[in-house]
Amino acid sequence: MYNRTTNLCSIFRLSFSRSKLMHTATTSICNNNNVMAKPETLDSLTTQLESLFRACSDASMVQQARQVHTQVIVGGMGDVCAPSSRVLGLYVLCGRFRDAGNLFFELELRYALPWNWMIRGLYMLGWFDFALLFYFKMLGSNVSPDKYTFPYVIKACGGLNNVPLCMVVHDTARSLGFHVDLFAGSALIKLYADNGYIRDARRVFDELPLRDTILWNVMLRGYVKSGDFDNAIGTFCEMRTSYSMVNSVTYTCILSICATRGNFCAGTQLHGLVIGSGFEFDPQVANTLVAMYSKCGNLLYARKLFNTMPQTDTVTWNGLIAGYVQNGFTDEAAPLFNAMISAGVKPDSVTFASFLPSILESGSLRHCKEVHSYIVRHRVPFDVYLKSALIDVYFKGGDVEMARKIFQQNILVDVAVCTAMISGYVLHGLNIDAINTFRWLIQEGMVTNSLTMASVLPACAAVAALKPGKELHCHILKKRLENIVNVGSAITDMYAKCGRLDLAYEFFRRMSDRDSVCWNSMISSFSQNGKPEIAIDLFRQMGMSGAKFDSVSLSSALSAAANLPALYYGKEMHGYVIRNAFSSDTFVASTLIDMYSKCGNLALAWCVFNLMDGKNEVSWNSIIAAYGNHGCPRECLDLYHEMLRAGIHPDHVTFLVIISACGHAGLVDEGIHYFHCMTREYGIGARMEHYACMVDLYGRAGRVHEAFDTIKSMPFTPDAGVWGTLLGACRLHGNVELAKLASRHLLELDPKNSGYYVLLSNVHADAGEWASVLKVRSLMKEKGVQKIPGYSWIDVNGGTHMFSAADGNHPESVEIYLILKSLLLELRKQGYVPQPYLPLHPQIMGKN
Repeated sequence: MYNRTTNLCSIFRLSFSRSKLMHTATTSICNNNNVMAKPETLDSLTTQLESLFRACSDASMVQQARQVHTQVIVGGMGDVCAPSSRVLGLYVLCGRFRDAGNLFFELELRYALPWNWMIRGLYMLGWFDFALLFYFKMLGSNVSPDKYTFPYVIKACGGLNNVPLCMVVHDTARSLGFHVDLFAGSALIKLYADNGYIRDARRVFDELPLRDTILWNVMLRGYVKSGDFDNAIGTFCEMRTSYSMVNSVTYTCILSICATRGNFCAGTQLHGLVIGSGFEFDPQVANTLVAMYSKCGNLLYARKLFNTMPQTDTVTWNGLIAGYVQNGFTDEAAPLFNAMISAGVKPDSVTFASFLPSILESGSLRHCKEVHSYIVRHRVPFDVYLKSALIDVYFKGGDVEMARKIFQQNILVDVAVCTAMISGYVLHGLNIDAINTFRWLIQEGMVTNSLTMASVLPACAAVAALKPGKELHCHILKKRLENIVNVGSAITDMYAKCGRLDLAYEFFRRMSDRDSVCWNSMISSFSQNGKPEIAIDLFRQMGMSGAKFDSVSLSSALSAAANLPALYYGKEMHGYVIRNAFSSDTFVASTLIDMYSKCGNLALAWCVFNLMDGKNEVSWNSIIAAYGNHGCPRECLDLYHEMLRAGIHPDHVTFLVIISACGHAGLVDEGIHYFHCMTREYGIGARMEHYACMVDLYGRAGRVHEAFDTIKSMPFTPDAGVWGTLLGACRLHGNVELAKLASRHLLELDPKNSGYYVLLSNVHADAGEWASVLKVRSLMKEKGVQKIPGYSWIDVNGGTHMFSAADGNHPESVEIYLILKSLLLELRKQGYVPQPYLPLHPQIMGKN
C-alpha cells in the first residue's frame, strides 16, 4: 500500500485544466479518425461493464477494466457520464485508487455518481476524514447528493465515531427526502446504536417504510449493547408480528438477554421457539443456549444440551466453563478445562478469561501467574478480553503494579480494559487514579458504556468529589444512560456520599426503574446521614413498590430504627425477619442486636445473639458493643474471652469496642493492656479511631498529659476527632493551656464546627477568663459559625417524639414542663445542685 498522504497530494495536483486538456486531445483524435459513438457500441460497453461489475471482487479484473476504459475513450464516450462512472467504480472495487483518482478529475463532475464512487473508495481504504472532505466538496460544487451518497458518508462518520457530524448529514438527507431510504437508514441506525444513541436509532427505524430482518437485528443488538433489555424484548415481540423472518442472529441476540438477566423461564420459552423454527442445531444459537442455561444457574440443562450437540467448538466449551465458574463451581471448572484439551479443542483468549477467576478463588495468585506464563508460552492471542481478565485477577489478588504493567504493555486497550482498571483502582482505594483513567479514555475518544459509568462514580463518591461527579452526571445524561438501573444507583450513591442528599433523593424520585440496590442505597444514605425517619419511610415505600427486601435493606432499616431510636419499628422489622427466614443471616442478626441495644433493651439483644446459629466476628462485636454501651465493662470483657474460646479471632472493631468500654468505666490499665494486645499480640495496626479512644481513656481519668503524649506518638496526622476528644477532656478537668493548643488545631481542621468553639468558650468560662470567652464568641460571629441546636428522640407507645432545648412546639409541652419542674424539686430535696452547661458570668450570678 502506497503512502496515504503522498498519494492524495498527487491526486489533488491533477487540476481540472489538465483534465480538460486531456479530454480535448482524446476527442480530437476520435474526430480525426471519424469514430462516432454508436448506440449499439454504447449498449455493448454497458453490457460488458455490467458483467465486469458482477465478476469484480479483487484486483484480478484491473486489466479488463482498463481495456473497457480504453474502449470508452476511443469510442468517444469519455463525456458520457454513465460508462465513465462505471469504469471509475470498477477501479474503486478493484482497489486501484490512483487510477480512480486520475479518472475522477477527467470527468464532468456535475452529477453525484462519480463523487459517490470516490467517497465509497476512500471509505473502503479507511480514510474516513477524506471521504467526508469529498462529500463537503461535492456540496460546495453545487452537486446534489442522491440516495447512494449518504450510506458511505454516514459510515465514514461512524468510522470517526463522530455522531454530531452524522446528525448534520442526517439533517441534509432528511431535507432531500433520503432519510427513509433503506440503505441510508440502515447506516444511520447502526451508527446511532453502536455509539449509544439508541433513541435516535429507534426514531430512524420507526420512520423507515420497509424494515428487513437485518435492520431488526441491528436494533436488537443496539438495545442489548446499551443495556436496555426491556425495549429489546419489546422489539423482538414487534419483529415476530411483522413480515420479517426471525433468524439465528435474532435468537442469539434475544437469548443473550436471558443469559444476562438470569431469566430461566423466558429462556426456556425461547428455546421452544428455537426448536419450532428449526434453529436448534445452528452452532451460534446452540452455543448461546448453553451459555444462557449456564448463566441462569441451571448447569444440568446446560450439560444435557452440551452432550446432545452434534458438534462442539471452542465457543461451546467456553460457555460451559464460564457457567461453572460464575455459579461458584470453581472446583469443577479445572476438570472441564482438561476435558476440553483432551477433546482436541484449543483454548482461546475467552477460555482463559473465563477460567482465570476460578483459579484465583480456589488457589492463589501464584497459580494465576502460572496460567499467565502458559498463555505467554503458547502465544494465546492477547486480546482485550484476556487483558481485562488478567487485570481483574491481579487487582483482586492484590498485585496492583502487575495490573498496571499489563494495562501499559501493549496498545490493545478498549473501554472494557479501562473499565477493569477503574474498578480495580476503586477496589484498592486508588480513587484519583480511577478518575484519571476515566479522563484518559475520554480523551482517547473511546465510547463509554453503563458499566464504565457505574465503575467510576464510586471513585467520586469515595473522595467526595462533587464537581467531577456532576460532570459525570452530565456525560451520562448526554449518553442517555441515566435510566439504566446500576448507573442510577451509582448516581444517587455519589450525591449522598458527597453530602448532597437533596440531589440524591431528587434524582432517585425521577428514576423510572428502581431495583433493590437502588432502594438500599437511598435507605442506607439517609440512615447514615442523620435522617433515620426518612430512611424508615423509604423502607416502607420500597415494600409497597413491590421491590423485594434483602439483607442489606433490612440491615439499613434496622440501623435507622436504632438511630431514631424506634423500638416499635425495630420489632416490626424483626417480625418480618423471622417470617421470611432472614434470621440465619449473620449481618441482619447483628444489626438486630445493635438495634435492641440502642433502643435500651439489652435483654432482647442478648436473646437474638443467643439464638444465632453461626456467629462470626461481626455478631460477637455487636453483643460486646451492646454491653459496653450499657455500662457493663466486666460483661464486655467476659464476652471477649468467650469469643476467643469459640475460635473467633478479634478484629480492629473488637478492640475499639473494648477500649471504649474501658474508657467509660474508668478501667485505664485494662484499656492500655488491650491496646497493646491488639498491636503486639494480634498484629492489628492502630487506626485513627483507636487513638481517639485512647485519648478519651486517659482524658476521662484526668490524665490529660498522657492523652496529649498519645497524640504526639501517633504515626499519622491526628484528625479533628482526636483533637476534639482532647479538648473535651481539657474542659472536664480545667486544663486551659492544652485546650488552647487543641483548639488551634481544630480551628484549622474543622473551622465551621460550632461545638469546638462552644467547648473552648466553656473552658475559658470555667477558668474565669471572660475576656477570652468574648473573644471566642466574637470569632464565631466573624466566621459565620452558627450553633446548630441538638435534638432528642423518645419512642412512646409506637410514636416518636422529638425535642430540642427550651422547645415549646410539642402539643403537650405545658404538661411536660410541669412534670419536669416537679422532678427538679424532688431532686433538689435529695441534695442535687444543677450545674449549667454554659457557666454564667459573675455579674449575672450576683443578680441572681
